[in-house]
Amino acid sequence: MNLFKIFPICLRTSDFDVKIKVGESPNIKEFKADSIILSAKSDYFKAALSSRWARKENGIIIFDKSNISPPVFEILLNYIYTGTFSNNTEVSLLDIFIAADEIGLVEISQQVEDCLLKTVSAWKFPRDFITICKYDTFTNLHETALNFMRNEALGYIKQGKFFKVLEFYEKILKNIPYNAEVQKNASSWDLSHYSCGSNEINELSRVISKNTTVTSLNLSKIRLGSINVNFRTSFFKRSEVNAGVKMLADALCKNSTLTYLNLYGNNLGSEGGKALAGALCKNSTLTSLNLGCNKLGSEGGKALADALCKNSTLTCLDLSENELGFGEGKALANALCKNSTLTCLNLEYNELGSEGGKALADALCKNSTLTYLNLFYNNLRPDGGKALADALCKNSTLTYLELGYNYLGSLSSETGKALADALYKNSTLTSLGLYWNCFGPEEGKALADTLCKNSTLTSLNLYCNIQGGKALADALLQELHTDLFES
Repeated sequence: MNLFKIFPICLRTSDFDVKIKVGESPNIKEFKADSIILSAKSDYFKAALSSRWARKENGIIIFDKSNISPPVFEILLNYIYTGTFSNNTEVSLLDIFIAADEIGLVEISQQVEDCLLKTVSAWKFPRDFITICKYDTFTNLHETALNFMRNEALGYIKQGKFFKVLEFYEKILKNIPYNAEVQKNASSWDLSHYSCGSNEINELSRVISKNTTVTSLNLSKIRLGSINVNFRTSFFKRSEVNAGVKMLADALCKNSTLTYLNLYGNNLGSEGGKALAGALCKNSTLTSLNLGCNKLGSEGGKALADALCKNSTLTCLDLSENELGFGEGKALANALCKNSTLTCLNLEYNELGSEGGKALADALCKNSTLTYLNLFYNNLRPDGGKALADALCKNSTLTYLELGYNYLGSLSSETGKALADALYKNSTLTSLGLYWNCFGPEEGKALADTLCKNSTLTSLNLYCNIQGGKALADALLQELHTDLFES
């Protein structure tokens, strides 16, 4: 005889010896059951209903189970009596799994766990994620929930529902404020390469204005500078191309949380550069800003240089590939003389020329905070290179300097010798890039002599300086041979 055919009848009869009070006030429900059936199906109940733990009233075992909700317990009790599992969409599968695991119903807990591991629709976010974070034993489910949670937020982002993303994470953080993974996902948004229209940028700007959660925002290559907003007046029609970045700039003036913003490759133009420069004069939390490849031009570059004179929080600025020219190089050099917080500046691919290089060299003699400077491909020529070499003799904070592809050795050997002399005197630089600079044998020999005396430089790139590189290698080998012979 199949006992599962008899058990359902037992569940409906008035014969019982156990009353189980399930849930918390005011949602408490009383269930009646047979202790023999419960004990046969669950070791948990076998122990819990024993005389050692349970109490009796008028011959009936009274058992309280406050940590399981009545709907969940009803499903599990039905499974115990019938051997079948059915669930309605109102009850969380995760709650069923946790309760089944506690009660020791192995088959149903495994069945539900498999479903949770494979099916995103089986989860109720963000509620279920908040629940699973309270348990440190269900590692597979926790990792799955974390991935599903990321995808849920990503789905909102792709739809441009940025307020929904913010609300989603804020609800989770309110309940589990110290979860590192959630903090990371909630505070760092990557929208790079997404196709954002005016409506999406408008909502994103409003989120930034009010947000207290997001600290890092990547908006690279979202065509921000090409976003049109339909204004009625002719004045705004002339400025349509910059409407997106202007909304963002206004938001930055109000935001007090964002520390990192990446706007690389957005075709912002000079007007966009000026709008962001204005925001930098008011914003006091942003520490890293990437404006690379945005065609900022002379006006945008000068506006940002002026902003650096006033801003006191930005530590890293990327202005690479922006067609700045030597005039903007001078303006930025002037800013470096006044700014005391910037530590990292990327100016590669900007055609600063020898005059721009000289101006920056003068600034390095006065600046005491910059540690990273990238001047790759700026046509500095020997004059600019020599000026920077002289600056290295005086500067005591710079640790990284990139001077690759600047034709420093194309006319004479003076620049290479000046750099060698600078390395002999400088005691802070750890990395120097000099590739593609046409250095010859004399410069290579001079650099080799210096390297034998310099004790701080750990990286020197002389790629594509064939004659200079060979001379350097020969000199270093000779020095090594001499040291070995003398020892």
